[in-house]
Order: sequence, then structure tokens, then C-alpha cells
Amino acid sequence: MNLDKTGQSLRPTHVVTCFLMRFDTGEPRILIVQRSQRVGSYHGQWAGVSGFLEPDTTPDEQAYTEIREETSLQREQVRMLRRGTIVEHIDPALGRHFYIHPFLFQVFTASEIHLAGEAPAMPWIAPAELANYETVPKLLEVYESAVNGEEVD
Repeated sequence: MNLDKTGQSLRPTHVVTCFLMRFDTGEPRILIVQRSQRVGSYHGQWAGVSGFLEPDTTPDEQAYTEIREETSLQREQVRMLRRGTIVEHIDPALGRHFYIHPFLFQVFTASEIHLAGEAPAMPWIAPAELANYETVPKLLEVYESAVNGEEVD
């Protein structure tokens, strides 16, 4: 059982966070999504394409599922480039110990992205601009983990 500093029980929560990158704009750009009021936490903050890791699903498979659900992109429209090491975040207010599985994907058909209801806005930004946004906890660290993660064949 995970406990925070006060001894409160924390629920282990595995999530995937996918950074979609496009290379057809001169300099690489990443997609960030603004979390809507319809999601459970961190309303209005910016994140990668993300979601809870479902039981009996690998992080890789969940990453493709979240991309499809949030952007309408299919597996053949993206390519997994890198898989980062897990980043942990403890949120006592939510009673959760997050284990964040980072991924970096290349997008081949950025014009085919259609917003799902979970994200009211999805701008493409230069990676250096990420620090200028009010993001979910540790997003910059998760991005660095994805970019510096193991290459995927």
C-alpha cells in the first residue's frame, strides 16, 4: 500500500501520456491538449494526449487507444518513436500515486485530427514553449522522458 507523508493511503494509478510530434512545419511541433471540465482532474490545464491504463492492456496499446479516442488518428497515421521511463507523481489531494508512462509519436496526417469532447483546444507548439503553459503536474519532466526514451523499432 502506498502512503503519503501523513500516512494517508494513495491509490496507485498508471496513466499514459503521448506527445504527438509533426515535422512538416519547418521546425518540429508537439500537440498539447487543454483538459476540459468533462475530465476528472486538472481542469483547464495543458497535457499530452493521455488516459488511464486499462486493466490487461499494455502501455503501448493504451497509448494508441488514447490517440484514437482523443484525436481520431488511426494507428497507421502515427508512428511510435520513443518510449520514456516512468515518471511518478504523488497527489495527496486526489489520493493518488501516479505512474506516468511517456511516449513520443510522429504524426503523418496532422490535418486529420478531430477534437474529442475531452479537449476544447489542441495547439501545435514548439517544444521549448511547453514551459510557458499551465500544465498538469510534471508534464515537462514527462516530455523530457519521452524525448530521451528508448527508440522504438
